[in-house]
Amino acid sequence: MSTFRRSDVIALGFMTFALFLGAGNLIIPPDVGRQAGTDFWPATLGFLATGVGLPLLGVVAAAMCGGGLREITRPLPVWAAIAFGMAIYLSIGPLFAIPRTATVAFEMGTSPWLANGSESKIALAIYTLVFFVASAYLALSPGKLMDRIGRYITPALILVLIVMAAGILLDPQGSAGSRSETVAQGAFAFGFMQGYQTMDALASVVFGIVIIQAIRERGIKDRASIARYTLMAGVIAALCLSLVYVPLAWLGATSHSVASQYDNGGQLIAVYITEIFGPAGQLILALVITLACLTTAVGLLTSCGEYFNQLMPKISYRVFVVVLAIFSALVANQGLSQIIQLSIPVLVALYPLTMTLIGLSLARPWMRDPQRVFAWAMGVTAIIALYDGLAVAKLTPVGLETWYQQLPMASSGMAWLTPALVAVAIGWALQKRGSENIASMGS
Repeated sequence: MSTFRRSDVIALGFMTFALFLGAGNLIIPPDVGRQAGTDFWPATLGFLATGVGLPLLGVVAAAMCGGGLREITRPLPVWAAIAFGMAIYLSIGPLFAIPRTATVAFEMGTSPWLANGSESKIALAIYTLVFFVASAYLALSPGKLMDRIGRYITPALILVLIVMAAGILLDPQGSAGSRSETVAQGAFAFGFMQGYQTMDALASVVFGIVIIQAIRERGIKDRASIARYTLMAGVIAALCLSLVYVPLAWLGATSHSVASQYDNGGQLIAVYITEIFGPAGQLILALVITLACLTTAVGLLTSCGEYFNQLMPKISYRVFVVVLAIFSALVANQGLSQIIQLSIPVLVALYPLTMTLIGLSLARPWMRDPQRVFAWAMGVTAIIALYDGLAVAKLTPVGLETWYQQLPMASSGMAWLTPALVAVAIGWALQKRGSENIASMGS
């Protein structure tokens, strides 16, 4: 067939939504709302900018380049492309994102039924073992994601999410609480930075190839049609994500009277939904969250397994999937709060690079010499992004803070933006005349 039916486009959009809807999408918005309190809307809009807008642009960039991360990073030197790819895949893979899918499912579905202490630790170990055995089994033979996820699992998931959102909006468990000191320094900037923790912008440059392959399997081969249908899928997914994020953020904003003692979004949701729907609601939530996180874990195991197999073809894809699942299970047993805490410095360093890369990829068709523009922009951004990550980890070199604070928007966590734009302008001005635009080389 040469075109999609409307049902195909919807199924593709739902599949895209299901790939993104995982751990971070569920646990971060409530925490944003909890800290924002009365500054709910500016903080939520900032969160939507990085949690929805950037992933959509990432999917579009992948479509324009005709592939996934390998095509997007083609203008970079080989060593830089591999280093960036490794950082992305390790972050959305076994170090943070994959383990987080299991810990979120456990925190929201199983932990509320258990006592504290050793019982929860043993239960987490057993849960992660079962979770990753199932994830690895599905990743070893993933089948057709568009049919199995887009047409069946995701519609059921959306239906239950609608019920949950209706309960949150119609029966809030209190009024919006007071904002935290962090939010008082700038609610939009706070939400913008918190959107990094969804990891969706990082995942978008990885999942892009999955979406493109699903389109190609339906007989669509020309790049213009692929880009058009990818954009449609991205818009559907972005709309669905927004409709999930806003109620969850409102849950956090109004949770102070029922869940003030909890320190992560997974626990907030579990307690809040139980207050609204009782034990039956908690059971439904557990099943839905488990399916959502399992779907994302399968997608991430598949993507990471394929990437590392391409880097080291002598080791089979199946071996990589099994090893990644085992390692992820070990990391997951460190607990959700610990995983979130350790991931923040890495994400703060990676997100400026990813945003710069997405922006460059969108502008790439108009570049004569993409290698030069990419080198300038990514090189300058990397320096400041590295400082940002070290600052969050409290490892910044002595004497650099004064220099850093002179950069525009340093106080809002966007110090990299102006230098990156200047670097793009320099690289653009230094482009070699007559250089061939390599955007046409993508498959």
